[in-house]
Amino acid sequence: MKPVVGIDLGTTHSLVAYRKEDGTVEVLRDREGRALLPSVVALSPDGVSVGWGARELINNPKTTVVYAAKRLMGRSFEETAAERAHLSYPVIDKNGSPAIPDPERGRTLTPPEIGALILSNLRSRAEEALGCAVADAVITVPAYFNDAQRQATKDAGALAGLNVLRIINEPTAAALAYGLGEKKDGLFAVFDLGGGTFDFSLLEIRKGIFEVRATSGDTHLGGEDFDRAILTEWLESDPGLAAKAERPEVKDILRKEAERAKIALSKTSEVTVRLPSLEFSTTLTRARLDTLVAPFVSRAFHAVRSAMQDSGIEPQAVDGVILVGGSTRFLRFREAVAEFFGKPLLDSVDPDLVVAEGAAVQADILSGRRKDLLLLDVTPLSLGIETIGGVTSTLIPRNTTIPAQAKELFTTYVDGQVNVDIHVLQGEREMAADNRSLGRFTLSGIPPLPAGAPRIEVTFQIDANGILEVSAREQTTGQRANVVIHPSYGLAKEDVRELLKEAFSHAKEDFELRLLVDSRTEAQTVINATARALATVGSDILDERERQAIEAQTKILRTAMEGNDGKKVRDEIRTLDRLTQPLAERLVNHSLTEALSGKHLPEIPPEGGSHA
Repeated sequence: MKPVVGIDLGTTHSLVAYRKEDGTVEVLRDREGRALLPSVVALSPDGVSVGWGARELINNPKTTVVYAAKRLMGRSFEETAAERAHLSYPVIDKNGSPAIPDPERGRTLTPPEIGALILSNLRSRAEEALGCAVADAVITVPAYFNDAQRQATKDAGALAGLNVLRIINEPTAAALAYGLGEKKDGLFAVFDLGGGTFDFSLLEIRKGIFEVRATSGDTHLGGEDFDRAILTEWLESDPGLAAKAERPEVKDILRKEAERAKIALSKTSEVTVRLPSLEFSTTLTRARLDTLVAPFVSRAFHAVRSAMQDSGIEPQAVDGVILVGGSTRFLRFREAVAEFFGKPLLDSVDPDLVVAEGAAVQADILSGRRKDLLLLDVTPLSLGIETIGGVTSTLIPRNTTIPAQAKELFTTYVDGQVNVDIHVLQGEREMAADNRSLGRFTLSGIPPLPAGAPRIEVTFQIDANGILEVSAREQTTGQRANVVIHPSYGLAKEDVRELLKEAFSHAKEDFELRLLVDSRTEAQTVINATARALATVGSDILDERERQAIEAQTKILRTAMEGNDGKKVRDEIRTLDRLTQPLAERLVNHSLTEALSGKHLPEIPPEGGSHA
């Protein structure tokens, strides 16, 4: 059986692991016995290096050292503006996406290509350790990575020559590493705080089935932000040092020293920093570090409370708390987690290794050797389409378990309409313009029928990797069109959080606007139907007094549509409905009379006889 490996492609470090036939999981190490591979790529005149060798070149002025490329994955150049401001290497705009120049080789590298170099190194490590070719892999991503970021990760794997069998959420991988589902069922909270991303998930595990009840997080929150906070304080306190830090190599030295100080403070209450070459010396206490990172801890728990609210689960209902990622060693964060849940922390597995080990367990499942576990994740934002009036019709609500499928019937709004534009949206707002556009496609070949007659079935399908496919089919002709949503860049998690915040803060006005738009749409439909009916009936069905009353009420309804009072529009619709009710009844009676004209019901045959 071909080996399937699990890979943790991290912001700061990456790892590869394999579950052996005896059921034990092994994190595969390099020749020096190191499990961690720094997620760093160096582009130097002498060639391209990855990992520890690349990290050693960080102060070489002739070398471009690329780190934290995961934060650029699946995002546009514009979206990475804040991130680029803190990077010491150049990032340019390449067709709207970020790219890193490699002038020595006359090319630019995209974030997925940087990721591919790291994955290639891990693949080589796995092949050397296992003594055979390795092609199949499971790769982990933050739970809140959107479709574009997941696709960028899959692209990186493909560029590295890997067949990515599954993209798995990092919190779910951590639960697998602890053997949950094999040894213990229950409801578990997973805190994953790495170098660049924070994930929080609520996992319910019952009889080998892993279901994500809710997920939240921040793709711009991690240990590197702690380092940056320390570095910023140093630069603000020493203008001379700030001037020296304009040079990228100096900024890198300070960034590494800030990281060293942070790590030291997880074991001691005070650390002294001395950099004679920069004429800089300072003392940092754990209390001061707690103050510097307090805003980041607050941001993390904002995401936690959001997920708990979505799930309707109280903290005391949680059976255990799993800590993932090297940054969970930060004492203030651990204290905050323990205070919030009042439960013991699960941290017996090295937080740096736990995600890779869990990915190896999932890889073992996909290899076919195990069939006793099933993973069910969720989609973080609602998905739907734009309908008449610019409103959003949701097909898959946020925090729906995936894989998932949803179908809904729609119709046309204009008589003789032969094409419909399907606009796919992501977000929580009532109006399409306030949500994120994922893509568009057109369904053609619809029969030119009256408005409301065609039946168009729209299907949303999300696979286990969170990739969305949307299709539309006209039921009478079978005409079909579809799109797989693979946008060129994605949405930052802080933007996702902002979308949710906006949805809650604008809920009342969004509802009122949705009501107004829906009322106008319904009013126009009623007006059109009324006009068609009036044009086809004569005085034998409708007398002049009734016609004038209906026409007058139609004008009143049109006037109401021009205003901004949805309730008034609906009131005028009801008035017009009452006026046209007698007309509708007469039209039905007239149609029945014509249909039955000259025809008779069959007589009941006598008992014992037959009727042909």
